[in-house]
Amino acid sequence: MTAHLPARSRLVHDSLRAAGITGDIVVLPDAASTAPLAAAALGVEVGAIANSLVFWSDGEPLLVMTSGAHRVDTRALAERLGRTSIQRASADQVREATGQAIGGVAPTGHPSPLPTVVDEDLAGYPEIWAAGGTPHTVFPMTYDELLRLTGGTVAKVD
Repeated sequence: MTAHLPARSRLVHDSLRAAGITGDIVVLPDAASTAPLAAAALGVEVGAIANSLVFWSDGEPLLVMTSGAHRVDTRALAERLGRTSIQRASADQVREATGQAIGGVAPTGHPSPLPTVVDEDLAGYPEIWAAGGTPHTVFPMTYDELLRLTGGTVAKVD
């Protein structure tokens, strides 16, 4: 059933099923490595795309699941979370922390769980879409499923 998926997406699929999330990973014909591209490919509002952004904060990776309609205000978010700083992770740091490449980072399927922040504004969408481990794969879920899947902390991120 998952043989058609890239190896990274099969890991994401297995993690989704282990969490009781039943949405199927969809393989897109073209890469959707940005929220606008993913929204256009899926025919949904850009805000319903749950971007998986990896940052480096206080010596560890931090995954921020943000609405595609937002940019993360790292300074304000660091203050809200009581962290010294939050900086965008390098491509190598993203790959090391997630096993996935920038543009296709899923909220799950990583070598080990990451501390995660979930944008409170994603709650306004009945269905949200996230990357499935590659820039060509995405999957649907609800906000509550995203929170359960990641164990994330809800916060304002912009």
